[in-house]
Amino acid sequence: MKKLLIFSLLFTITFSFAQTDQKIYDIINAVSADRIKADIKTLTEFGTRNTFSDTISNTRGIGAARRWIKSEFESISKDCNNCINTFYQKDLVTEKGNRRVPHDAWIVNVVAVQKGTKYPNRYIIMSGDIDSRASNDSDFTTDAPGANDNASGMAGTIEAARVLSKHKFENSIIYVGLSGEEQGLFGGAGLAKYAKDKGWDIIGVLNNDMIGNITGVDGVIDNRAFRIFSEPVPANETARQRNSRRFYGGEVDGISRQLARYTHKMTKTYMPEMNPMMIYRLDRFGRGGHHRPFNDLGFAGIRIMEAHENYTQQHQDIRVENGIKYGDTFEHVNFEYAKKLTAVNAITMAGLASAPPSPKSVGIGGIVQPSAKLKWDKVEGAKGYKIYWRDTTSPTWDHSRYIESTEFTLDGIVIDNFFFGVAAVGGNGHESVIVFPNKIIR
Repeated sequence: MKKLLIFSLLFTITFSFAQTDQKIYDIINAVSADRIKADIKTLTEFGTRNTFSDTISNTRGIGAARRWIKSEFESISKDCNNCINTFYQKDLVTEKGNRRVPHDAWIVNVVAVQKGTKYPNRYIIMSGDIDSRASNDSDFTTDAPGANDNASGMAGTIEAARVLSKHKFENSIIYVGLSGEEQGLFGGAGLAKYAKDKGWDIIGVLNNDMIGNITGVDGVIDNRAFRIFSEPVPANETARQRNSRRFYGGEVDGISRQLARYTHKMTKTYMPEMNPMMIYRLDRFGRGGHHRPFNDLGFAGIRIMEAHENYTQQHQDIRVENGIKYGDTFEHVNFEYAKKLTAVNAITMAGLASAPPSPKSVGIGGIVQPSAKLKWDKVEGAKGYKIYWRDTTSPTWDHSRYIESTEFTLDGIVIDNFFFGVAAVGGNGHESVIVFPNKIIR
């Protein structure tokens, strides 16, 4: 009878932390394709949003666009009793030594901060790009509506703010429009440095760049698949950390890769109709995005985007050649698809913003033993923890065990044959990003 009672208790604890959160479904349902459509339309009507375009006009150029974005965030804040603080963050770039800078200019980002109730200095960030470009990235006068690249990501970020501002979260959320992406990721570099200087504890960065196209240049039409790009290990890792991987593993288990897995898991749990593709690359082959400057400084960051691109609609002057329409125009955007990818971002941020911090230090041992032992630092605010493990060739964490102590031995699980990680679990059931072991214990 006693054994039955213990089993029942363990089952209840495990089961209670395996349930889904109705609030996450509510967030998915609240995302509006119509509002995203209207915002993309507004952004395209500024003519061009080239980083070096007009900053004085109220109807054309990047100045008008960023002022409108800021006004949207401020309007959202009014609807949630001033729960969002919006400001400009800027850095000067000069023509000297920069081939893609036609004249000196301020790179201005629009930052909107929704403070957390328990961990106000921990931030999960969603970004879209304000700027657009024509065929020549230094041409700041030709029309460049940038409907998909990247009014779609910017509109998705604004919509996520509308939806998530209706809820309170333990961690802070930042919604940001970044500038200067097309000329060298200037906006991301500026904000990443600003975050580092301010001592922000960044949980992760979700960079959204092109989330509205479903018809690929390869002829594939797909409104469910999307890509999650993530680098394998931090760019600023030490030589000692790099050398340790040769013996203990972790070549595909850096902090950005764990963030990608978290997004994948949230999508498969709450939006099973979607097909998230984890791409084991920093970005597309030979190309870059605004998560990279954050990665460069050691922050976790991923790129979320459509699965099938159409290159005739990217970085092109509006024209018709040989019967092919070139140009990134409004007519090519699929707003229902942009809604889905916006929801993917929103639920990822909601989950992370509702979770306790990850364990800072996770130790592992079990050399020449038929078991794996893990031990980690206690996390304030955690109800319990989940030990995860997977085959070394598996892209996802496939096995887990919930416990309430800060160490545990997995009997019968040979350390040589699996990779392991630990996440903190809050009283609401939400989990932190998984931490790969970072030290050896005996």
